[in-house]
Formats: sequence, structure tokens, C-alpha cells
Amino acid sequence: MSDVALNVLPIFALIFIGWLLVRTGYLREALGEGLGEFVFRVAVPVLLFRTIAEADFAGESPLRIWIGYFAGVAFTWTVAHLIATLGFKRDRRIGVLAGVSSAFANTVFIGLPLVSRIVGEEGLVAISVLLSVHLPVMMIAGTILMERAERKDGTREPQSIGTLLLGIGKSLVRNPLVIGLVAGALFHTGGVPLAGPVKVVVDQLAGAAAPAALISIGMALNKYKVGGNAGIALAMTSLKLVLLPGSVYVACRLLGLSPEWTAAMVLCSSVPTGINAWLLANHFGVGHALASSTITMTTALGVFTVSFWAWLLG
Repeated sequence: MSDVALNVLPIFALIFIGWLLVRTGYLREALGEGLGEFVFRVAVPVLLFRTIAEADFAGESPLRIWIGYFAGVAFTWTVAHLIATLGFKRDRRIGVLAGVSSAFANTVFIGLPLVSRIVGEEGLVAISVLLSVHLPVMMIAGTILMERAERKDGTREPQSIGTLLLGIGKSLVRNPLVIGLVAGALFHTGGVPLAGPVKVVVDQLAGAAAPAALISIGMALNKYKVGGNAGIALAMTSLKLVLLPGSVYVACRLLGLSPEWTAAMVLCSSVPTGINAWLLANHFGVGHALASSTITMTTALGVFTVSFWAWLLG
């Protein structure tokens, strides 16, 4: 358990430091936004590029990673939707937001540093394979389901599925994470080695990704308060931190993934809710309090549950 603490506590300590820097007024919140932009647009894409370019897939099938992870996501999302609509008597739109809040892990800012520290290079390969489809799948699913909910509730004029997919496709083509993954895949398939000064620069930028990501997410937490909807947010927090990683663990074991890739998927799914839940709520103008509260609660409680999953997988 002491080894788990040494691996998990520094992750959340850096998040806490980021939060403290802004909370005390030592640094401005805008600096956190700038740091987050650097992480998302430069450091993490370079890390993903290097990981895929130098990856050894060891005969593992990416398809099994995707099936194992998204089987857990689909199950958790469905349970969350039913709890929100049937248990808490909320409308379909909140049901969709509940599903997103319980199943959309912060894979980039927290998942990558966590898996890198605990599992190592093999884990980074697995999470990079997951990230190649994670954002498109989650955003497309969330957007389509929200449009469907609005169509049924009659809350506003819906867009066509074609228009939705076109808009999402355009944003993904320009997404730095996608660009980094594609560039890494081209280097990998072409057998182009990373060496010399280029290798040094890439390693330095990639090395900055983890600490910068964790501090930036901590600095951003000041925007996400625990407001109303505490009951439903606590329910979604429980699903996110317990049911999702548990479901992913079962699916990965049934599919026969290697221990390292199973650990990477479970740890990635165990991290707090990603800010994309709030972005989706903001885009559709519904569920801000639920998304914000879930992000804050999962981050506050995640140190305990992530430690448990790390101990279980150790």
C-alpha cells in the first residue's frame, strides 16, 4: 500500500498545488488556462506522437482495448441515465448529461500521468491506442444522444445528424491530440526512428506533459463548484469512481487483455470526470450544476478510489 501511495499521492498533490496557486491568489486563473492550452495543444500531442512512434504493440489487438473500455462506458452510461431519469425524475437531457458525467474520464490531463507513473511505457501505449478513438466516440455519442433528447422533449429545434457529424468531424481534424496520434502512426508504420536533437526536443516536451497537465487541471478546478444537484452528483460520482472502472476491469479480463493493458484501461477509467462533461453541458445549455459538481466531487474523492484500484491491480 505504501508503493501505491507513492505513485498515486503525487498525482493528486500536483492537482492540489494547482488549485492552491489560484485559490490563494498567488497565480491568476488565466495563467492556468494558458498552461492548459500548452498541455492540450503541444505537450500531450508530442507525448502521444512519441509513444505511438516508438510503440511495441507486442501482438495485442487495439480492437480488444476499445471493446473492453467502451463496454464499461456503455454499461455505466446506461445505469447513470436510468438513475437520473427514473430515480431522480429528471428529463432526458439531464439523463444524457448524467451519463456523460459518470462515464467521461479525464484521460488526457489525469489518466496519462497516472498510467505513465504506475504502469509505465506499456501502459502509455495502451492509453494512446484508447485516446485515438476516445474523444470522437464520447463526443459523438453525447452530442447525438443530447440532440435526440431535445427532439423528444421539444426543447429546441434539433439539427440533422449529418450536420452534427460534419461539425464534429471538422473539429476532430483540427484536434491536436488526433494530429499527434496520426503523426506518430505515420512514423511507426514508416519505420522512421526518432534520434539526435529531434529526439531530445521531443523527449523534453513530452516530459513536461504530466506535471503541467496536473497543475493546470488543479488551477481550473476553481471554476467548478459544488452547487445544487448534490444528491444526483454524488450518485454520478459513485458510478464514475467505482462502477466504471469495475465494469472495465471485468470486460478486460473476459477479453483476455494482458495485465499491463488491463491495468492501463482500469486506471484510466478510474480517474475523475473530464471537463468535457461541462463543455457539453455548456454547449447545450443544460446540466451545468450537475457536471460541475461531479467534476469537483470525483476529483476530491478520486485520491481514495484511484488508490484502491491501483492497489487491486498491483
